[in-house]
Order: sequence, then C-alpha cells, then structure tokens
Amino acid sequence: MQTGAKWVRRILVGQALLVAIAAIWIWIAPPALLRVATGYAAKMVCSYAFLAGRDAQLSMQEDVREQGHPIMRLVSVQADPVQRTVTARVLGFAATSVAGARAGTGCALVTIGDLGQATAHSAALPPAAAQPNKDELWPRGESVALHATVQKLLEDTALTGPGMRAVVVIKDGRVVAETYGKGFDARTPLLGWSMTKTVTAGLVGTLVRDGRLQLDQRSLFPQWKEDERRNITLAHLLAMSSGLRFNEDYGAVTDITRMLYLEPDTAAFAASQPLDHPPGSFFSYSSGTTVLLSRLWQNALGDTQLALDYPQRSLFGPLGMQTAVLEADARGTFVGSSYLFASGRDWARYAQLLLQDGVWNGQTILPPGFVKMMHTAAPASMARYGRREYGQGQVWLRGSPSGTPIGQDPDTGFVLPADIYWFSGYDGQAIAVIPSLQLAVVRLGLTPSKLGFKLQPLVMAAIKATSP
Repeated sequence: MQTGAKWVRRILVGQALLVAIAAIWIWIAPPALLRVATGYAAKMVCSYAFLAGRDAQLSMQEDVREQGHPIMRLVSVQADPVQRTVTARVLGFAATSVAGARAGTGCALVTIGDLGQATAHSAALPPAAAQPNKDELWPRGESVALHATVQKLLEDTALTGPGMRAVVVIKDGRVVAETYGKGFDARTPLLGWSMTKTVTAGLVGTLVRDGRLQLDQRSLFPQWKEDERRNITLAHLLAMSSGLRFNEDYGAVTDITRMLYLEPDTAAFAASQPLDHPPGSFFSYSSGTTVLLSRLWQNALGDTQLALDYPQRSLFGPLGMQTAVLEADARGTFVGSSYLFASGRDWARYAQLLLQDGVWNGQTILPPGFVKMMHTAAPASMARYGRREYGQGQVWLRGSPSGTPIGQDPDTGFVLPADIYWFSGYDGQAIAVIPSLQLAVVRLGLTPSKLGFKLQPLVMAAIKATSP
C-alpha cells in the first residue's frame, strides 16, 4: 500500500510540475494564437465600451465570447475608464494585450511602454453639432418618411436575421423604415467590419478629385521601387488585383489576424508582403490591400495631423455622419479595411452619397465617374470567380469572400436588379445599393456566417413593396 501511495504522490507531483511549467511558458512566451485572442478581445471591448457606450463585461460576453472562437472562454477583460484602456488576459495572467482609446481615432492595441505614443494619434473632434430638427426629414433631420409596408417587413425576424442590431431602408433619399435590436438605437455606433473598405475607397476618391492621387500612379511605396511591386497601381489596389500575397483566413494565426492583432504598424506589415502574381492579373480579397490604400491617401496629404483629421473634415462632416469614427492603429494608420463605427443611419448616409453619384447638397465629394468605376466589375475577379464579381472600388457585385452569393445570381434563386452592388462585412454586416431604384438597405448585427443568414429576401421584399 505504501508503494502505491508513493507512486500516486509522484504522479500528482509530476502533473503539478507540468502544469507549472506550462503556466510559466504561456506567461513568458505565449503562443501567437493566445496573443491574437487577447488582442481581439481588448480591441473589440475597448471600441464597444468607449465608442458605443457598451458595458465592458457585457461587451466581452455578447460581442466577443458568445460568437467567437472557443479559446475566448479563457479570456477575461478589465476596463479602466480613467485611462480609457482595456486589458485582456488568458486565464487571468497570460498573453496580456492592452487597447487604448484616442479622441477621434478610436481604439488601438498598444504596449504599456507605447501607450503614450499610440494615444498621441488623435484627431480633432468636430465642433458640437446642433441637434437635428426632429421634424425635418432625414438626412438633414431625424424625421422618417414612413412606408408602412416596408416597416411591417422589418418586424419579420426571419428577414432581418438573428443578432440584428440595426436595419435602415432608404428610398428616394429618405429613410422609409428602420428597426433596432434590444439595447441599440438610431444613434448607436456599430462596427461595419469590411464595409469599411467601401468608405476607404471614398476617401481615396476625394483625393483623386483634388489631384493628390491618380489611379494609374505606380511605385507607391519606397520599398517597392526595387522590384516588380513597382508596377502595382492605385487602381490595382482598389480592385483587389495587386498580386500581393495575403492570407485572409480567419480563426487562426494568418496574415489578417496577425496584421490586426499582433502588428503595431498594419501598413508596414501589408507593404512587406511579396508579389505572387503580376499586378492586375489575379484577384485576391485582402484587408492588407485596403490598409495600404489608407496609408497612401494619408501620405498624399503630406501632414500627419491633417491626415488624422481628414475623414471627419472631408467626408463624415459634410455628410452629417455625427457618430462615425474611423479607427487608426498604434502608428496612426487608419485601419480602413475593418474599423469604422457608425450608426445605421450614418452608414445609410454614405450609401446615399453613392446613390447621388458622389454629390451631397450640391458639393462634389467624389469626382465624376468615380462611383460608376467603383461598381464596374474588376476584370481579374471575373476571370477567377466567374459569377462572383468584385467591383473596381471595394464593393461586391455578386459573391463574397466566403462564397455566399450576395448579388444577382439566378442559380441561387435570388434575381435582383442587375445594377445592385454591396458593401459586405464580417458577422452579417451588409448594405445593398440599387441605383436604378434609388434604394438601399443597411443591415448591421452580430450574425456569424454559420447561421446562413442572407439579406436578399429582405431586399427583394423591399423592392416589391416600394415598386409602383
């Protein structure tokens, strides 16, 4: 019996030793996957807490943990409302990540020693706007030109989808119907994920208008001038046809998760990628590509602070997008691939700008022909995917990176107007824009792709309800 007891004790001691070694290992040198997990948690909770006013613990549970990777169950967060930071750890002690909020540029992942530098990348806040006239019709005021039939459609949860947080329908320049999930309203900023790409294309367009950028310009970054990357043009980047290598797969440590959650300088990481295909010959959906567009338009302004202030001054302010915040990384590059927070109504304002061919209240925001170019098919996407087409300005015509059809496609039973195009984002963000009908449908929420939700039935129903 004593011999058996000794062996049991030895086994228990050995197991405890292994646990201790593992704990020390993940504390001193945590695997990249754990650092991605805490980076994601810190960044998301920081943004939801300090931009959208969500409770940090509620945000961790609902926005991060419930729909996320199983490893998120091991991650906890702590918010500091005074420092405006959120700290995330695995098992309460390992793989620590910190995100800090800045005025006008949202949250960025930082290190403790880098907090001051990162938080210095702030933007001038817009002057306090007068409260919109509740009796004046949107977009100048808050009043809705209610279309009772379309509003009734939004009561159908099968059409709006699980996890819906905002749906706004605009027709002929007016909001005709809207609905919001519990805890959200018409002024709650919501994350558009990759719908942000389409807004980045608009920011590029404002500088094309002013002659600061040209679609055919080459040798875009100094390190590209010595190799074949010098032949990549601005137009190639807008059409996701640069030929640069970039792994967009989520759920593990890939180029996209490394860029967003492990790299302080997202643009430097994206620019370092090698060329796999001749520029213009191969379509590859890449968030790294859009971050490069952000860096290019910021560089074109020639002044760091002017660039940080620019989205508000050139786009959000003129359109009245009072809730919009485009977030920058720790080095001051706007993460134009992924991180725009705006209310459903403000996302609708940008869609309305495109419906108006880039003109707002008589002011030319985007140059003539730019919007048409945005939703003209990119030749490389047609060659690769056939029926899954991407536009030349960061919009989907039909199809998406996950393969889910989101445009006109008779093979799937969704027959929508031929001129429809889409903003599309992770976890169920989508905007359908139909110029011929002067109609757009904005949908934001938290709806993982595994749930199989599609916005087409609601779009089709809205078309039918608003047709003569």
